[in-house]
Amino acid sequence: MPPSKRVKSSADARQSAASARPTTEDVEGDNSEFANLARQHWLKKTKPTSKGSAKVKVKNDVLKREIWDTLEKEGFPLKSLLVLEGLQTLESYLWPGYSEDSSDYHVLLIVLIVNAKRRERLDAWDIFRDRPADFSDLFRRALSLTVGDSHSWTVRTNVLLFIIYAFQSLDCDIVRKECAPLVSISVWHNLATEEKRDVILDSNAQLKKAWRASARRYEAADDATKTRLRFERSWLYTSVLDFLALVYSQKIKPDHVLYCERFVEFLTDLQSQLPTRRYVNTLLKDLHVLPALTLSPMYNDEGHSLLRDLCALLSHYTYFTIDDQTGVQHTRTEAYDRHCADLAKLQRTALKHFKEKLTVLALSNYGSIDKRSELEGLLDPLTDAEIEELSRLLGLRTTYPDSVKLPVNRRFLIEVLLSTFERRETFQETARDLSVLPNEEALFEVGLRRTDHYDGSHPLALPKLNLQYLSVGDFLWRALVLYRCESFYAIRQNIEDALTRLKPESKRAGETTFTGTSKMALPIAKPTILDVMPALVGDDVPSTVKAEVTIDLRRLSEHVRREWESLRPDDVLFLLAVDASKAKRTMNGGGPLTEAEKLGLVSVRAAEVVQIFDDKGRAIRDTQAYFDGHNRGNSRRIQLRLDATSYKEDTEGKRNIYDGINLVLRRSGRENNFRPVLQSIRDLTLSDVPLASWLHEVFLGYGDPAGATYKQLPNRIRKIDYRDTFLDWQHLIESLPGKIIEPSDDVSGSFGPPYVLEMLDKPAEKAVSKPSKKRRRDAEPALISEIETVKVSTYKPPNNGPYPVDAPKLNSVRFTPTQIEAIISGTQPGLTIVVGPPGTGKTDVATQIINNVYHNFPEQKTLLIAHSNQALNQLFAKIIALDIDERHLLRLGHGEEDLETEASFSKHGRVESFLENKDRYLQEVNRLAASMGAPGAHGNSAETAGYFNSAYVEPTWARFTEVAKADDATAEDIVNAFPFHYFFADAPQPLFPPDADRETVLEVANGCYRHIAKIFSELADVLPFEILRRDRDKANYLLTNEARIIAMTSTHAAMRRGEIAALGFHYDNVVMEEAAQITEIENFIPLAMQKPKDGQMSLQRVVLCGDHYQNSPVIQSLAFRHYANLEQSLFSRLVRLGVPTINLDQQGRARPTISALYKWRYPQLGDLPHTQTHNEFLTANAGFRFDYQFINVPDYKGKGETEPTPHFIQNLGEAEYAVAIYQYMRLLGYPAAKISILATYAGQRALIRDVLGHRCSKNPIFGMPRIVTTVDKYQGEQNDYIILSLTRTSRVGYLRDIRRLTVALSRARLGLYILGRREVFESCYELREAFELLLNRPDKLSLVTGEMWPSERVVAVASDDEVATGADQVLPVPTSLGEAVMESVEHLGQYVYEMTQTKVNQLRVEKGLLPTAPVPGQPQQQITEVAVTEEEEAVLPAEEQAGEEVEVDEEDPEEGVRVEGFEAEEEE
Repeated sequence: MPPSKRVKSSADARQSAASARPTTEDVEGDNSEFANLARQHWLKKTKPTSKGSAKVKVKNDVLKREIWDTLEKEGFPLKSLLVLEGLQTLESYLWPGYSEDSSDYHVLLIVLIVNAKRRERLDAWDIFRDRPADFSDLFRRALSLTVGDSHSWTVRTNVLLFIIYAFQSLDCDIVRKECAPLVSISVWHNLATEEKRDVILDSNAQLKKAWRASARRYEAADDATKTRLRFERSWLYTSVLDFLALVYSQKIKPDHVLYCERFVEFLTDLQSQLPTRRYVNTLLKDLHVLPALTLSPMYNDEGHSLLRDLCALLSHYTYFTIDDQTGVQHTRTEAYDRHCADLAKLQRTALKHFKEKLTVLALSNYGSIDKRSELEGLLDPLTDAEIEELSRLLGLRTTYPDSVKLPVNRRFLIEVLLSTFERRETFQETARDLSVLPNEEALFEVGLRRTDHYDGSHPLALPKLNLQYLSVGDFLWRALVLYRCESFYAIRQNIEDALTRLKPESKRAGETTFTGTSKMALPIAKPTILDVMPALVGDDVPSTVKAEVTIDLRRLSEHVRREWESLRPDDVLFLLAVDASKAKRTMNGGGPLTEAEKLGLVSVRAAEVVQIFDDKGRAIRDTQAYFDGHNRGNSRRIQLRLDATSYKEDTEGKRNIYDGINLVLRRSGRENNFRPVLQSIRDLTLSDVPLASWLHEVFLGYGDPAGATYKQLPNRIRKIDYRDTFLDWQHLIESLPGKIIEPSDDVSGSFGPPYVLEMLDKPAEKAVSKPSKKRRRDAEPALISEIETVKVSTYKPPNNGPYPVDAPKLNSVRFTPTQIEAIISGTQPGLTIVVGPPGTGKTDVATQIINNVYHNFPEQKTLLIAHSNQALNQLFAKIIALDIDERHLLRLGHGEEDLETEASFSKHGRVESFLENKDRYLQEVNRLAASMGAPGAHGNSAETAGYFNSAYVEPTWARFTEVAKADDATAEDIVNAFPFHYFFADAPQPLFPPDADRETVLEVANGCYRHIAKIFSELADVLPFEILRRDRDKANYLLTNEARIIAMTSTHAAMRRGEIAALGFHYDNVVMEEAAQITEIENFIPLAMQKPKDGQMSLQRVVLCGDHYQNSPVIQSLAFRHYANLEQSLFSRLVRLGVPTINLDQQGRARPTISALYKWRYPQLGDLPHTQTHNEFLTANAGFRFDYQFINVPDYKGKGETEPTPHFIQNLGEAEYAVAIYQYMRLLGYPAAKISILATYAGQRALIRDVLGHRCSKNPIFGMPRIVTTVDKYQGEQNDYIILSLTRTSRVGYLRDIRRLTVALSRARLGLYILGRREVFESCYELREAFELLLNRPDKLSLVTGEMWPSERVVAVASDDEVATGADQVLPVPTSLGEAVMESVEHLGQYVYEMTQTKVNQLRVEKGLLPTAPVPGQPQQQITEVAVTEEEEAVLPAEEQAGEEVEVDEEDPEEGVRVEGFEAEEEE
């Protein structure tokens, strides 16, 4: 959903980020000190391949002298730490050699490398799991290093960062065990007074109970344990005091500021999750952390704006309106009532103890004393001693330990009183004031600009998406802030890019000319204000402001002009005022200048398109028809709707903003949907739309993780018709392992489908001892029963009519047991999470769940959501193939046209379909009336057809039913009495089988009547469309009344949420495909697209299908992706929380040898039987020795990877190699449609496309492959043969994220050929499992000569061990064939060239022409020419390459464009 098109940020930031990453030479080169040290001490001969390696003896002098001193002298640079991390220092040396006797330097080095791993988004905790006791000791020692003066603030900052990471990883059991005691109720030992603590404890019985339990644990402990418990309960208190002492330090140094920034970040993290906030919030308020911080010298230093912004975020969470103990969010009324109760306490104290001086305060109304200025004035009469006494009487701390040196004076105590009793805005009020349309102030706000240069070295004043949230409102507020920042960030980048291309210049003050061009922006004259409508009642801003701008299209190329003419109503344009004479050269604080500021950007205003007119004033409604016309003019007048609030502020100022506007900018429609999405999130934040009660706690991350599954819910359905889910009795038995299958009483033995399953649970045995009410997180939820008993019954499906079209469509997939488990869970009410590894059929599972719900609960509606139009269409196409009435299907959004179906399932298409069906069914009515001899125009309309049904058809059928029910009626009597013989004369004959018994005849007759009844049922559904006149009303009626399965992308749901909910649309079920690729707010919005009924949501089922081991949502900015964790999906968060998942465990996509490359990510993953029996899996790949191979590609022409423009990473050698392999395959007869070429970077994709354009596109021998795209774009797709270019030669790059490696390795079915640099990837610790398999085979391309596609060579049947080790599974090459090993890309190029010449000559001979003579040296010349051409074209601006004839991936028009290849990755 967030716009994710590749954008350009500061070049300086890119260069610094790139230089911070080590290259292969840094990690493995002979000149690397750390590499030599590693080879000497822990990488002597072989590298460990598993955890739990043998104990290592660590030499402290080596740690101190060779590693620590070097790092400390250089200031702990990230590059050096990453070199150590890449050398497996932690896995192979520091942790295996750690013991309780290890030195502090040993502990600190572990901390530093864990921090480096976390900064790279690598798992940092898994290696500690096998030694929890040692990890506990390590963690306590790290804590002790943060207090006291034994280490520098830089070192303490690094340790604090380690602790921050730990508190962000509470899903890890060993980490949670160490963090929990630090924020337990025992920290209340540090409150100001025992009296204050007792008052709090007395207010809540559960608190008192927890306090007593804590005291008992302490009393029962031995001396060592008591020491540890005292340290744990005092650590946070001591750390806060150290922090306060530091912010009041007179000598402020940069490392002091960084520590304080990190500490405020840490406190904010604690306050933003209920388990850590529950007791900490009381302590922080008692210590007056926020008032003390706001008065400190460090806070008020002009250069410390980040610290102030972080403090504001901490204040937001500290005073968040929630009950810290119960987690219940206060309504606005409840929050105000609590605020008034605090003020009443203040007034009572003032009246009782300071009546003479505070009488006015005591008798004032609340509204006049909850403002800082008013309250401060009322407190002025009190002396310093009286202020202190008042504070003490109110239970506020007035003393601190002497070591803190905090000035507790009148100013301090007044600030404490003001901050305690002032009224603060709620988060809803904050959200209400956030504009969803940007201006220059919002776009260039200092806090947002910090994200440009984020590298992990400093925190940011951004909320984070955590494991848990305080409330649904808290989650929505965070999502609103983050998505707004992300959207504005991308808009600013687009503006800067356009201005850079336009090159504004000024020869005279106030005049600006644009010497360059940009396809996204056009110079204009100042806009004309057309209309300013008066404010509505209760508002103080105009209700509507309309303006008009004129654009000139004469100088635009055809495709750019078409884009401008494709603007539609509601599209957002940006009006820019640029004055090059005011370009800034320097910046006074707040960070470096942006490109836009350097170029003279003065103001930005957003506006929505209302209507577009041509140069003759005619409104353009059908842009495509107008564009194709011959009389189109060269100018357009665009009528715009301005933001009324901004307009009011602008016109009230001294200068008119709109007089200076001279540029209009547009954005791609794919990324310009930010306004409706932001509006939807803000509306939800301001509303009281609740989650379904059964899902609420699980969503927030509290309570029993299994609490929302169907086995834990009271509305579990005991009896369900599973229809065609099971293919036969054997399939049923196999699909329910561990369950007792009992046929129902009316049948015996096995029988065929359909099957109705009834769960008969025997009651669980009573526990012998009373269990603890406290549920341990690690404990499994109690089973309902040990073994479930399933009673199975069947029925005879009804006869729906005599025509073949009446026969139901049946499922043919033989589901595996885990798939059946997912289908059963999804059919039941509750939350179902299906983890589907590559090729395991999660889409088939989702469609069968929808099918079962559709037939079992005909009154319910299902919302079908997917991330992309492509995935949604794949799912929708499978639903169409099931026994689901098409009139109940609806597809919303712009992707419906890509559905490969005859029918249209859009709103307009469905309405048209209803009307087309009406004509067809009315003809059937006329035919039925004629067959019955009923006079009249019964088929004129749906209404007359209804009258005909009630007047003729139903009475006729009733008379027949009476005859059929007669006891003495024979089969022949029933046949003779059947009234519709003539109508069914065109049905397959005979209509009634000869010699049929009475029951069979009745069944056929009833089936015929069902066919007739369906005609009138369809026409009854059409009737509203005859009555409704407006197309919009028809479409809305279809959505709210007719459709039962409604499909849309998550982006469309976010954009149209308010509009759909306002229609009164209600639904019962949500099925979400690709849920792990959807951002969390996109996951949430489909759950809240309806208004509650009686305060409750009608949602009954939520089914999330996805795979968190593959790519996460793509977020453009590193700051939002990593720091704010905006890439988190609801799917992955629920998995982390321990919500039960159903893991599909049988893949049917790839050969077992290929699936072994990624099976290590899925421990239970196996192969379906057909992958070892079907011919395509048993046959070798023609012309190749192996079915998969890693091919080492050395430097080509002295070069490996290149970066002609930032993040546009290319590798000409691999591009040439990939195209040569493709050409070789085509020469052997491989169909082009079965080959896909993937790259890990968009730059490499473009280079491969260009090489293909030169070599293949215009040559009929080769043609183009099915697709050339990036790994990220190809998730969810597959092909028989994949050629994969890894591109990087200096370092691993983003592929070190094993989720992306999993995607890359799992796209191929039959053949996978990977091009890369061996020494780069084989040394990467995270990728070792896959590359050990890949590198068990030769790293030079091994070919088999003398065979064509398809091959007849047979693959040897491999054992599991052979598959797991990557052993050669191909039988020896027959003597009739040869083998060839390609030594280099030049070798393969020459080989392919000679094959091509042979092929051409063969074709010439077949056509009676003379063969051509080979041209010596031609292949090498071709490669050289292309190399030069590619390097020249790679640096061309994107706009200059737009006209090239290369294949383009179609993006979904509503989706944000994905960062293909993740080119905006953190390390570039």
